[in-house]
Amino acid sequence: MSETVAVVGAGIGGLCTALSLAPTGRHIILLDRDGPPPGEDPDEVFHNWKHNGVGHLRQSHAFLARLRSIIKTEHPRLLQQLLDTGVRELPFEAFLTDDQRKSYQPEPEDAELTIITSRRTTLELVMRRYVETLENVSIRSSFHARSLLTRKGDDGVIEVLGVAGEEDGAATDLYTDVVVDSSGKNGFLIDQLIEEGAPIREEGESAGILYFTRHYRLRPGQSEPPREGSPPASGDLGFLKFGVFPGDNGCFSITIAIPEVEMELRKAVLDPDMFHNITLQLPGLALWTSETRSEPVGRVHGMGDLISRWRDLVVEDKPAVHGYFALGDLLVRANPLYGRGCSFAAVAAQALRGALDHSTDPSARLVAFHKRVWEELRPYYINQRTQDRAAVKRAREALTPGFRKTFRRRLIEGFFDHGVRIAIRSDVRLLRKALRGFHMLEHPDRWLGRPQTLARILGYWFRGRKKNAAAYPPKLGPGRAEMLSALSIDVEADIARIAQTA
Repeated sequence: MSETVAVVGAGIGGLCTALSLAPTGRHIILLDRDGPPPGEDPDEVFHNWKHNGVGHLRQSHAFLARLRSIIKTEHPRLLQQLLDTGVRELPFEAFLTDDQRKSYQPEPEDAELTIITSRRTTLELVMRRYVETLENVSIRSSFHARSLLTRKGDDGVIEVLGVAGEEDGAATDLYTDVVVDSSGKNGFLIDQLIEEGAPIREEGESAGILYFTRHYRLRPGQSEPPREGSPPASGDLGFLKFGVFPGDNGCFSITIAIPEVEMELRKAVLDPDMFHNITLQLPGLALWTSETRSEPVGRVHGMGDLISRWRDLVVEDKPAVHGYFALGDLLVRANPLYGRGCSFAAVAAQALRGALDHSTDPSARLVAFHKRVWEELRPYYINQRTQDRAAVKRAREALTPGFRKTFRRRLIEGFFDHGVRIAIRSDVRLLRKALRGFHMLEHPDRWLGRPQTLARILGYWFRGRKKNAAAYPPKLGPGRAEMLSALSIDVEADIARIAQTA
């Protein structure tokens, strides 16, 4: 008899679970607390879909190469439907510098480094409509999952038997063989298991940054700025990070990320006019947001509470629960700066499929899932957490009067700023290797640890800035004091506040 799997949450994580499990013949039930999309038009869905279960629905999104590869391999019809709806593919060539384009020779592996980019609402709309066509998948909208149906097994381990909720105003108990919890970063069902004694292990810390996104639409007859000859459309000024995300159907979004310690700037950026003014101070963004090229759409969407978090449902080889799997942001959360959240969910969904096919024993299943998640996702989680800690430290130091870096610190930063970054902006082969790590196609640190790679990077570093001049990007934007002044933020008051809190 085929198993029934209830998936709590019908966002990207839930949809990826359905895509992964549907070919196995299991009956998949997606439980969505929200209503369905309000129509088929991407613009209507963007403006009117009340999808409160996804708090970052209108933040910038992209599917990294790993997730695109999964979709292309397992559901090619879905990939075509995405493209037919206006979702964009950005190939490897889009990330070359002007100098690299002059001598670029395509390699077969370059096709693997293509990403998908669009408004999140459009991505979910198309994925949901595709999933609804799968005969063994059903979506129950407006199903509010309230608690898990549990009991203690003979071995003392909590067994999850299903989900208790409310549907159409009536209490509903849904008994299933497996429950997959993809209810997002604010999911609370896992707390019930912890309260009932499940030894779930958790670690977490702040990513130290806040996100602010605004959407834009190209004016009639206008097109996106050319990539060649234009200043970078993404970058890091220390006190501010920024990036453009090309979207679907003539739309794009801009995300500005600001360290938590930048109190004045993070308050100011929520104002739509202030946000737009910031974009005009950054040459790479001003090309996109100039009045003649595009117009802003809607308000500024902020996103805080960016906690990097890792949960283990297996501790010392012992499962904490039976019949329950966590997935997506509920299981692993990382700084969205790297755009890996959706890919994390898709890879975990593949790990889940392998675990369920591996055995019918609930302990063996969870152990297999846990092992695969650690192998596949843990290196990226640690890599991102390490970079977050360094960024938080730099942001605090930048606001500390009289702070001076040690020689060792300057040497390390010099290696990355004038060695690694310049090497990948010069050498197409090194760029390929770096992007394979970034896009989760191989271990994120492996490329940098190869002797040949390190030797080439050192070669660029030792050449010096004069010989590497062509590889340096143009100025990304103003310094902190200049930016605050341009935004009419009281610099002296800001300095006084910093001195008080130092």
